[in-house]
Amino acid sequence: MTKIKADPDGPEVPAEACCGERTYHELLVNLNPIAQPLASRRLTRKLYKCIKKAVKQKQIRRGVKEVQKFVNKGEKGIMVLAGDTLPIEVYCHLPVMCEDRNLPYVYIPSKTLPSCKMGIPSDLGAAAGSKRPTCV
Repeated sequence: MTKIKADPDGPEVPAEACCGERTYHELLVNLNPIAQPLASRRLTRKLYKCIKKAVKQKQIRRGVKEVQKFVNKGEKGIMVLAGDTLPIEVYCHLPVMCEDRNLPYVYIPSKTLPSCKMGIPSDLGAAAGSKRPTCV
């Protein structure tokens, strides 16, 4: 017989509930209507790890103005956008810029993500090495 793998986007593991923070599915309530494509729970964790590695190598741009400037200059990479940023007008032009220049972009459900795992920052800004939350 074959083994069936558990759904990675299925019910949350009890270890994540230990912090008292909201779960991934509760964060989806506050999404903007333009937040597509949305990263899964598993992909969001991988993106946080990737961002943390990029900070160590100083290969990261954070903030709308800085990201927009380097996209206009032609720099390549992946753009990670927070899906709960309000007002939408702050960064709604960035996905269009990415599509024009064939850059990949993805939305994560929130600026903050519940994380009890060691080494995973609980905030997009913290993952990017900033003391303040960031949306791009």
